[in-house]
Parts: sequence; C-alpha cells; structure tokens
Amino acid sequence: MDHRRAAPLVGIAGCLAVLAALVYPYLAADAVGTYYGTGVVNPLVGAVLALVAVIVFAAGREERSDPQFAAGAALVFAVFAFLILLGWALTVRVDAVELPDAHRWVTAALALVAPLAALWYARALSLL
Repeated sequence: MDHRRAAPLVGIAGCLAVLAALVYPYLAADAVGTYYGTGVVNPLVGAVLALVAVIVFAAGREERSDPQFAAGAALVFAVFAFLILLGWALTVRVDAVELPDAHRWVTAALALVAPLAALWYARALSLL
C-alpha cells in the first residue's frame, strides 16, 4: 500500500464524514440554527475548515501542490477544525433540538480522523 496516497484519502474521507455529520441535523430536526448557535463557537466554522482541508489533501495527493506543504497545511486546518468542533461539542445545549445526544460527540470524534490522517501523511513523507 502506498501510504503517501492512502493517508490523504483517509483525510478526505474523514473531512467528508464531518461535513455529513453537520448536515444531518438539517435533515432530521427543526431549529438547527438554534442548535448550532448555542455553543461557544458555531460548528459551521469547523465545516469550512474541513472543506478547505479536503482541497488541501486532494492537492497533495494528486501532487498539484507540494505534498510536504500540503501535509503541513492539512494538519493545521484539520487540527483547528477538530478544536472548533470539540469546543462546540463541550458547550452546546442539547435540549435546543430533538437530536440524539451522541450527535455532538460523534461529530467531534469524526473530526479527529483528519488530523490523524494528516499526521500519517506527514509521516509517510518522512517529515516526522
């Protein structure tokens, strides 16, 4: 297995999973704006960073950008997305909308996949 191509693919999948988890409340509940607005930070900011990380992972994987630069940039974007989503998960009011309580924790756990994949990518490129 080529780790230099597999690691960014896992990162892309992790970021897309985060985006899917953040879209889920729009399909399953009402008053999603209230749910996303009650935490210390809006998790959609993390979604934007996850989306940028998808682009960076893909650019590095396809060598449209320097893979070493892409690994570092993906790590930064993914870590900040995780921290934002973790901050939101710790402070969100779960009674704001009728969703499973586990939604916030699953979203935060999915956000951890991308930084781990970015670390794996950096390791595969012999940066760590």
